[in-house]
Amino acid sequence: MTITTAKWTIEDYHQIIATGILTERKVELINGEILEMPPEGEYHAYCSDEAGEYLIYLLGDKAKVRQAKPITIPQTSSEPEPDIAIVQRLGIDYQKHHPYPENIFWVIEYSNSSLTKDLEVKTKVYAAAGIPEYWVINLQTMELIIFRVLIDTVYQSKTILQHGEIRSLAFPDLAISVKRLLGI
Repeated sequence: MTITTAKWTIEDYHQIIATGILTERKVELINGEILEMPPEGEYHAYCSDEAGEYLIYLLGDKAKVRQAKPITIPQTSSEPEPDIAIVQRLGIDYQKHHPYPENIFWVIEYSNSSLTKDLEVKTKVYAAAGIPEYWVINLQTMELIIFRVLIDTVYQSKTILQHGEIRSLAFPDLAISVKRLLGI
């Protein structure tokens, strides 16, 4: 007997959300599967919130910093909720749709208990969508892991930093403190 997992489209997922069935559950759609998200610990919440505030200040009007809000990736039937997504300022357009890959400068995930999912599954999802860079804050080792250089929907470059500054591909004029992103 073959077991087949039912895959959901983004439209299916939105219909399920609209029914209220998932109201009390923290979930996201990844590769057509509805996955539960682990609870956010205090340190995770502190670091991602502080980094979001820091990036809002740093980027000003250049980009919108969305914290723990969905992005839509039609290519992989995914609607993840990254801790931080730096996106184009489209104003009222976001009433009609979440940011699509072409609206996203880069995504940041803070990771502790979900490290395997963030480094293996989400890296592939974001790369397949063509998101130019993906940053993972490993809260276990206090490292910033940067994925860049997309070739055939695979990130070819992986850099790990614990200090210093990083410059995003979208805004190379802005020096971003790694320690501020790490919450230290």
